[in-house]
Amino acid sequence: MTRRFRVGVIGAGIAARHLTGFAWNKDLYEVVVLCSLDEDRGRALCEEFNIPDYTQDAEAMIARADLDIIDICTPPSSHFALCRKAIEAGKHVICEKPLFGSIAEVDEMGQIVAKAAGPRLMPIFQYRYGSGLQKLKLLMELGLTGAPFLTTIETHWWRGPDYYAVPWRGKWATELGGGLLGHAIHAHDMLNYVHGACAEIFSYGTTLMNPIEVEDTAALSVKMKNGSLASLSMTLGSRKEISRLRFCFNDLVAESILDPYTMGRDPWTFIAGDEEHQKRVDDALAGYEPKEDGYTRQFELFHESLLAGREPPVTLGDARNSLELVTAAYHSQRTGRPTPLPILADHPLYRSWLPEGQRQTAG
Repeated sequence: MTRRFRVGVIGAGIAARHLTGFAWNKDLYEVVVLCSLDEDRGRALCEEFNIPDYTQDAEAMIARADLDIIDICTPPSSHFALCRKAIEAGKHVICEKPLFGSIAEVDEMGQIVAKAAGPRLMPIFQYRYGSGLQKLKLLMELGLTGAPFLTTIETHWWRGPDYYAVPWRGKWATELGGGLLGHAIHAHDMLNYVHGACAEIFSYGTTLMNPIEVEDTAALSVKMKNGSLASLSMTLGSRKEISRLRFCFNDLVAESILDPYTMGRDPWTFIAGDEEHQKRVDDALAGYEPKEDGYTRQFELFHESLLAGREPPVTLGDARNSLELVTAAYHSQRTGRPTPLPILADHPLYRSWLPEGQRQTAG
């Protein structure tokens, strides 16, 4: 019989999507308690998903001996402290994006997890598991794409005053960043997922739509370590919301759908340079076996990794690549120069990418 892991969830916002993912994996997980400071929303989720216990005491919940996993769905500024408490309590951890507020915290958490010698921490990047993106990964594994040349990624969404009426949004101290950190981070993770780490970033970023502290528009030019280039654009001022990913390789072009929030899903297009190679591509795709996607698939793979004693499907290293991109972009915006990667301990933004005047407030 498959082991069911017992889960405690912290949060009542994005947590609803996590709970749907757990519900689709009901043979693998059992959510037994939800913690939220918002009692109305918290109890409503407990009722909707048949969760037996509700609490407002996160520390007491983390200390419970009957829990295997703590799932953290809180605002970004609280992630590191909650992850540390859960890992040190011997629990596996799932944590929403953005994982932490600095590269230093990612590296420190790596040491905390290693010292605990058992608990695993999985950052959330659920968009990886759309069938379109997974088909591209399959074609790469089969050697059918050829060398990469250029990637273009557009994250063009709309966020107006209602969105920023939530008190913690739009502020460095609590949201930790703007559209680069909280919105385009998924599409930009797909860049790293496909091509690996970045080598150098030049970025412009500004605030144009809303009276907020953080950026809502940015343009980035990127050199990848694999030698290819990428052009990334993000705005929260697009009345027509789209996300578009386009990967140009020597032997084919892969292009996503335009749906802003499910851009990893089918139907992607894969166009080869000639009929013979197109047939090889089409034959390979005909053998693709569809899986669940989103949180459902990431949680399914996490369960497999826990039973096998291996690394989670999304790792701290993946989160580091993602946050390095953000850190380098902010550094480039402030210096007006390209920023090389990796971001190491001697880099001025290693311990925080927040503006100087905001760092003490955020700490």
